[in-house]
Amino acid sequence: MSSKEKPTLGGTRIKTRKRNIAAPLDPAAFADAVVQIYLDNAGDLELVAKSIESSDLNFSRYGDTFFEVIFTGGRTQPGTTKPDEGERHPYSILEGEPKREVILPYVIYIQKILRRRPFLIKNLENVMRKFLQSLELFEENERKKLAIFTALAFSQKLSGLPPETVLQPLLKDNLVAKGLVLSFITDFFKEYLIDNSLDDLISILKRGKVEDNLLDFFPTAKRSAEGFSEHFTKEGLLPLVEYNEKKMFEVKLKETKSALTSLIAEEADVSEVIETVKQRVRDAKFPEIEVVRMLWDVIMDAVQWSGKNQQQNANSALRQVKTWAKLLNTFCTNGKLELELMYKIQIQCYEDTKLMKLFPEIVRSLYDLDVLVEDTILHWFRKGTNPKGRQIFVKALEPFVNWLEEAEEED
Repeated sequence: MSSKEKPTLGGTRIKTRKRNIAAPLDPAAFADAVVQIYLDNAGDLELVAKSIESSDLNFSRYGDTFFEVIFTGGRTQPGTTKPDEGERHPYSILEGEPKREVILPYVIYIQKILRRRPFLIKNLENVMRKFLQSLELFEENERKKLAIFTALAFSQKLSGLPPETVLQPLLKDNLVAKGLVLSFITDFFKEYLIDNSLDDLISILKRGKVEDNLLDFFPTAKRSAEGFSEHFTKEGLLPLVEYNEKKMFEVKLKETKSALTSLIAEEADVSEVIETVKQRVRDAKFPEIEVVRMLWDVIMDAVQWSGKNQQQNANSALRQVKTWAKLLNTFCTNGKLELELMYKIQIQCYEDTKLMKLFPEIVRSLYDLDVLVEDTILHWFRKGTNPKGRQIFVKALEPFVNWLEEAEEED
């Protein structure tokens, strides 16, 4: 080897990959540190928030533990609400009184924390879900505090807390059967409606996907429209009772319309349809006026329209009226109901261009088929109160009215 050459090492250089060594989980130490902050500040939430803000605690890793400390004063055992070993503080939500003025400051305090650390909302969801799924493990007083907190959290729009995450866990069969869910949801409704409207509450229930099954909060023995009305009337929530009655009425009306439309489209026997209507009316207790409106809707919904051919559409509509006149006649039992039918026809003819010119022909046909009597038609003509297309239809019906008046004079 030349004296000028430098020695070199032979072989292949092997690169070694550095491992990320994660620190072991230590939720107990984290919980103790948060508890100490509460103790050092004697539970003053303003001071606690400032101390937490300036701390270097690992909230991203121990978010669930953080909210356990807020709610219960310390760490809870995995999968339960029972206290775990470690330090505890007496300034938790569940240690206070079940009053909004006591619990509201905690909601505002959590809101401040979430504004600086929005990722913690998932941890709040986790802890609330765990608690609500375990309502039977709390005392009645504690369940009321949770209900008040939940209502205030939604009332204060707590950093996007999703209703579905909070409300769905309540629908556990064992909790519902014991009446715990009904008690909780009643406290929740009463508290929320102090500062918010019924529409706001319904919006939350819709987003929570429970609006259509409010009866599912009731134990089986009480799960009925009557049970719902009785319970919430007693609790002073009459607007909710009225809303539910209206909602159930609309559901039953929709189901009845669907069933009748199918029968009519299948050209079922008129007598069969009449009996079906009578049974549905008895079961749902529909008002007579609503029945008349519904019948006209389903009769017209079953018409097979033929695009832009006006004459064919006219023939189809008049044929349908003639076919189902007996059905209308069965339920138009007095002048008030006949007048309501005329108003219904007036509105549809005004709103549906296919029927705009058919109003006088439909009325004439219903008169010939003994569904409408002369007095009703004359009353509508002289004193009708619905303004939709009235001038047009009055003019169109005038020749027929003149004929009726002349016939009346001859008699």
